[in-house]
Amino acid sequence: MTKEDLMKKCEGLEDPSVMGSCKVLLEMMDEKKVDVEEKDQTYLEMAENLSPSDVPKVLELALKVRESGDIKDPEIKNAASILIRAIEMS
Repeated sequence: MTKEDLMKKCEGLEDPSVMGSCKVLLEMMDEKKVDVEEKDQTYLEMAENLSPSDVPKVLELALKVRESGDIKDPEIKNAASILIRAIEMS
Protein backbone atom coordinates (compact mmCIF):
# COMPACT_ATOMS: atom_id res chain seq x y z
CA MET A 1 0.00 0.00 0.00
CA THR A 2 1.44 3.39 -1.00
CA LYS A 3 1.53 6.53 1.10
CA GLU A 4 -1.19 8.02 -1.10
CA ASP A 5 -3.40 4.94 -0.56
CA LEU A 6 -2.91 5.23 3.21
CA MET A 7 -3.66 8.96 3.20
CA LYS A 8 -6.85 8.42 1.20
CA LYS A 9 -7.91 5.57 3.48
CA CYS A 10 -7.52 7.59 6.68
CA GLU A 11 -9.58 10.62 5.59
CA GLY A 12 -12.39 10.95 8.11
CA LEU A 13 -11.47 7.68 9.79
CA GLU A 14 -13.05 7.32 13.23
CA ASP A 15 -11.88 3.78 14.01
CA PRO A 16 -11.17 3.57 17.78
CA SER A 17 -8.05 1.44 17.27
CA VAL A 18 -6.62 4.00 14.84
CA MET A 19 -7.44 6.91 17.13
CA GLY A 20 -5.89 5.04 20.07
CA SER A 21 -2.74 4.29 18.08
CA CYS A 22 -2.50 7.95 17.07
CA LYS A 23 -2.71 9.04 20.69
CA VAL A 24 -0.11 6.51 21.83
CA LEU A 25 2.35 7.64 19.17
CA LEU A 26 1.85 11.35 19.91
CA GLU A 27 2.11 10.87 23.68
CA MET A 28 5.26 8.77 23.30
CA MET A 29 6.84 11.33 20.96
CA ASP A 30 6.07 14.08 23.48
CA GLU A 31 7.41 12.03 26.41
CA LYS A 32 10.64 11.13 24.64
CA LYS A 33 11.11 14.63 23.17
CA VAL A 34 11.14 13.40 19.56
CA ASP A 35 10.63 16.18 17.05
CA VAL A 36 10.19 15.57 13.33
CA GLU A 37 8.51 18.77 12.14
CA GLU A 38 7.61 22.34 12.95
CA LYS A 39 4.46 22.48 15.01
CA ASP A 40 2.38 25.06 16.84
CA GLN A 41 1.52 22.77 19.76
CA THR A 42 3.17 19.91 21.64
CA TYR A 43 2.52 16.33 20.61
CA LEU A 44 0.71 15.87 23.93
CA GLU A 45 -1.62 18.77 23.09
CA MET A 46 -2.17 17.22 19.68
CA ALA A 47 -3.09 13.89 21.35
CA GLU A 48 -5.49 15.58 23.75
CA ASN A 49 -7.29 17.43 20.94
CA LEU A 50 -7.16 14.65 18.34
CA SER A 51 -10.03 14.46 15.87
CA PRO A 52 -10.60 12.22 12.84
CA SER A 53 -9.46 15.06 10.57
CA ASP A 54 -6.03 14.95 12.29
CA VAL A 55 -5.40 11.30 11.40
CA PRO A 56 -3.72 12.08 8.03
CA LYS A 57 -1.28 14.45 9.78
CA VAL A 58 -0.43 11.85 12.42
CA LEU A 59 -0.02 9.24 9.68
CA GLU A 60 2.54 11.51 7.99
CA LEU A 61 4.41 11.76 11.31
CA ALA A 62 4.30 7.97 11.68
CA LEU A 63 5.72 7.48 8.20
CA LYS A 64 8.51 9.99 8.92
CA VAL A 65 9.31 8.31 12.24
CA ARG A 66 9.37 4.82 10.74
CA GLU A 67 11.66 5.85 7.89
CA SER A 68 13.91 8.20 9.87
CA GLY A 69 17.50 7.15 10.35
CA ASP A 70 17.87 9.75 13.09
CA ILE A 71 15.25 8.18 15.37
CA LYS A 72 16.69 5.06 16.96
CA ASP A 73 14.16 4.43 19.75
CA PRO A 74 12.53 1.05 19.00
CA GLU A 75 9.40 1.85 21.07
CA ILE A 76 8.63 4.92 18.98
CA LYS A 77 9.37 3.09 15.73
CA ASN A 78 7.08 0.27 16.87
CA ALA A 79 4.28 2.71 17.80
CA ALA A 80 4.57 4.27 14.33
CA SER A 81 4.38 0.85 12.67
CA ILE A 82 1.35 -0.13 14.76
CA LEU A 83 -0.49 3.01 13.66
CA ILE A 84 0.34 2.41 10.01
CA ARG A 85 -0.88 -1.22 10.26
CA ALA A 86 -4.08 -0.11 12.02
CA ILE A 87 -4.84 2.25 9.15
CA GLU A 88 -4.02 -0.42 6.55
CA MET A 89 -6.39 -2.87 8.25
CA SER A 90 -9.26 -0.41 8.77
